[in-house]
Amino acid sequence: MKKTRLLLLSDLFGGNPEWIQNYIEILEIKFDVQYYDILKLAQIDSSRDEKEIHNQFLNGGIEKAVNNLLNFEKEKVAILGFSIGGTIAWKASLRGLQITQLVAVSSIRLRFETEIPSCKVKLYYGEKDLNKPNMQWFLDLKISNEIIENQDHILYQEKDYAFLICSNFL
Repeated sequence: MKKTRLLLLSDLFGGNPEWIQNYIEILEIKFDVQYYDILKLAQIDSSRDEKEIHNQFLNGGIEKAVNNLLNFEKEKVAILGFSIGGTIAWKASLRGLQITQLVAVSSIRLRFETEIPSCKVKLYYGEKDLNKPNMQWFLDLKISNEIIENQDHILYQEKDYAFLICSNFL
């Protein structure tokens, strides 16, 4: 039986970080996992500092990453996106990417969204992430969410949370 395709979209730093292996190991049992470094997807120079990389995403990089994702993925997929990777998945869904399920972790730019994807959505944020959407946003858009106590933006890098986050797919 063919495994469902599941995309992992990196955070702002891309590359092949050690923490992403926690997710791949859990999910590859059930899924055909495809990892995307969003810096490559957005054609952004990773040698810049964090602020410059962030600005490149805001000034056309998100759009370029969404377009490339739409060009690469033609079938139904599930997506787990980290930080800005979750935002890219959200926007790709609104533009026609066939997503069956979207789980996004610490996707701070979503607080500006007013339209929701037509798939099952679950969002995770650290309680101490100052850029998470406010509770009214979740209520207005009827978005399932979990706020993790005493955690900040990079909570997804901790192995203990990989199991919690992946449980949405298993």
